[in-house]
Amino acid sequence: MTLEVDFLVIGSGIAGLSFALKAAEHGTVIIISKDRIDETNTRYAQGGIASVISDMDHFDKHISDTLEAGDGLCNRNVVEMVVTEAPQRIHELINWGVSFDRTADGNFDLGIEGGHSEYRVLHHKDNTGYEIQRKLTNMVESHPNIQILEYHFAVDLITQHHLGKVVKRIHTDTECYGSYVLNLRTNEVNTILSKITFIATGGSGNVYQTTTNPLIATGDGIAMVHRAKGVLENMEFFQFHPTALYNPGERPSFLITEALRGFGGILRTKDGSEFMGRYHPQGAMAPRDIVARAIDFEMKTRGDEYVYLDCTHLNKEQLLHHFPNIYSKCLTLNIDIAQSMIPVVPAAHYQCGGIKVDSNSESTIHRLYVGGEAACTGLHGANRLASNSLLEAVVFSHRAANDAIQRLSELTINRDIPVWNTEGTGKPKELVMITHNLRELQSMMNDYVGIVRSQRRLEMALSRLEIIYNEVEEHYEKSLLSRQLCELRNLINVAYLIIRAASHRRKSKGLHYIID
Repeated sequence: MTLEVDFLVIGSGIAGLSFALKAAEHGTVIIISKDRIDETNTRYAQGGIASVISDMDHFDKHISDTLEAGDGLCNRNVVEMVVTEAPQRIHELINWGVSFDRTADGNFDLGIEGGHSEYRVLHHKDNTGYEIQRKLTNMVESHPNIQILEYHFAVDLITQHHLGKVVKRIHTDTECYGSYVLNLRTNEVNTILSKITFIATGGSGNVYQTTTNPLIATGDGIAMVHRAKGVLENMEFFQFHPTALYNPGERPSFLITEALRGFGGILRTKDGSEFMGRYHPQGAMAPRDIVARAIDFEMKTRGDEYVYLDCTHLNKEQLLHHFPNIYSKCLTLNIDIAQSMIPVVPAAHYQCGGIKVDSNSESTIHRLYVGGEAACTGLHGANRLASNSLLEAVVFSHRAANDAIQRLSELTINRDIPVWNTEGTGKPKELVMITHNLRELQSMMNDYVGIVRSQRRLEMALSRLEIIYNEVEEHYEKSLLSRQLCELRNLINVAYLIIRAASHRRKSKGLHYIID
């Protein structure tokens, strides 16, 4: 089956849905989601969205905090653009019906997180992402110009390569004409042709064994652009959130938001000693890379499996009011956070690199825009400032929509596209190969390409990855597609990109910490 549409949106988080809502005012839109439309990274974002709102704050402060967290690798022009456009996008979310917490006098109840010099994080208790996802999902479901295809998996982007044409200059001549999409209910590969394609597939946290990301976060967009010869950037910078709930066997790891430390939570070793004061003047509110490395160092030198986040000194009523979900989750493990300390460990959380885009969110592949965590915009540099990600998503999806809408009339559907070729394939055999290689990949990435790295570890990781890659590619060539097989293949691509980028950066920078 072949479908045609003006705008194809791959992914259904804050970036994809906000782009779709704006594009749908000027053309037809198809949103594809490999799971339910509301099963996204956005949905699990606890902390909030950063913006200069208070009279006590100023754009220069937010800009400075972002640049400092990015360790010298941010694009200053992009940082200034995002920060200064933030209030407009916040008011747009509010006009769409998103509710942010307010104080008794009606002002925004702003929070503070690591690396911020002022209270500027808007939030909805401790489930801000869920509130945003809920509202935007309701809006796209009721829009007459938007068609939603749940349980549809984007397999590959369609470019000139599928037409048998030679692209003379890979990074300037490639164009995107849509995507081959696997219907997970029928197992058929359909062709969706589009004038504009927008990738909003989120992050790649499941390349690691321990992650706060939902199981859908398998780097699909990044892998597709890599295979289509698009430019990727800063893949070595993977942020580990310092405080995931220590609960062996649970996957994904439950996130303990940074806002809890902003509220007054104290990091302690098992013997009760506060330790972050030895690592940074801001203590537990230092940028995430510093806090995560400090926790990792304390655990390794002491031989402990976790550290504690202590909230027992905080007002219980206020604690429950601001963090009801964290309180409820911990109670299921017999931990009353008002009386007992929370065991926490770092976990893979957010990729700061991704598909390189310009200030209008267009990639190096023409007609292909990218937003959200899949994009590398220049905002984060070597380390993301807390709560800048939701902000980045709405700013860049807005700019992408404006640019794409202006170009829509000059673009046409390319119908000279072959159907997906299944010749020589059959039902997959040895499914244990997929699960075994996935576990080996994730374990290898955790052990060798995690918070602390060395050139020797990176070399060993690349050697092991080559074996996994060859096994999976051989299986892929002979098998009909499945979600599990495609996700594993994408994670292998992402792992390769992270390892190669890390190997080329010989000095520690931000999230990339190498001991050689």
